[in-house]
Amino acid sequence: MAAAEKVFAARGFFHARVAEIAREAGVADGTIYLYFKSKDDLLISLFEQRMERVNADLAAAVATESTTEGKLRAFIHTYLGLIKENPNIAEVLTIELRQSSKFMKEEANPRFGDLLKLIATVVAEGQASGELSSEIPAPIVARMMFGILDELALAWLLGRGEKFDIVRAADWVGALTMTGLKRRSDS
Repeated sequence: MAAAEKVFAARGFFHARVAEIAREAGVADGTIYLYFKSKDDLLISLFEQRMERVNADLAAAVATESTTEGKLRAFIHTYLGLIKENPNIAEVLTIELRQSSKFMKEEANPRFGDLLKLIATVVAEGQASGELSSEIPAPIVARMMFGILDELALAWLLGRGEKFDIVRAADWVGALTMTGLKRRSDS
């Protein structure tokens, strides 16, 4: 998996060859096919494995906070922090994965669903407690928040961090999100 991550990040999904991944892993080409049917299957397995770890890190960060705002800010900071700390896997998950037609068309993506459910659960709890407006359904808020984070990650990865500080951007996303979601007075 580490070899696939490195080769996909360096060469891109389309240009990466299974033989290069095998060479990077120090195994014979055919060995890869003992575990994976194709390059697409290897990419999907890599996604599932890495997203399991990402989701665990995000859930742990959210669990340390007691308020809805704290939980959402912890999620945002942790997500963008993981992008900065792990640019190779971030590039694979943010850019290269979209190049796999099998992933985009055929896979159910339960790990991505878990990420969205985590955000939606925090938002729904905030809506139930009255901390957040319930105007926008929690699952839609989750997709909107992920869209913001995904676009920032993409811009940062393609610019290699030269255009903006992605960790500082977490503060901006947190402020924007909380301003937009705060419950308004009934007046």
